[in-house]
Amino acid sequence: MTLHKIAIPILGEEIVPRFDLTTEVIILTTAKNLCIQDKKIIVLPRSSSDELCHTLLAQEINTLICGAIEDEYYEFLKWKKLHVFDGVSGTWPHAFERWQTQTLNPGDILFIRMVEGNLI
Repeated sequence: MTLHKIAIPILGEEIVPRFDLTTEVIILTTAKNLCIQDKKIIVLPRSSSDELCHTLLAQEINTLICGAIEDEYYEFLKWKKLHVFDGVSGTWPHAFERWQTQTLNPGDILFIRMVEGNLI
């Protein structure tokens, strides 16, 4: 069975707006059918991009879904063969659902809001 690990820096139910402000990251392990096989939350002692990158590599993450990320860390993670969806905002379950259906794109804003009586 092929496993795939997705990491999402979170603050409650939402994706952390900036990678360097992360103190919690949820790690979802999926099988070939993309269903969640395991879910765990790792709490970092402090917000640090370096520590978060080390954690991602130590956990053997394949995909990162995150908010804004500095170019230095983005390039490092891409070099380490992680698939990075950056600039994503919204709730982590919504982002994961979009990833499962292969409709997630970097820069996606996943909040549902009402503007002049219309949902957007």
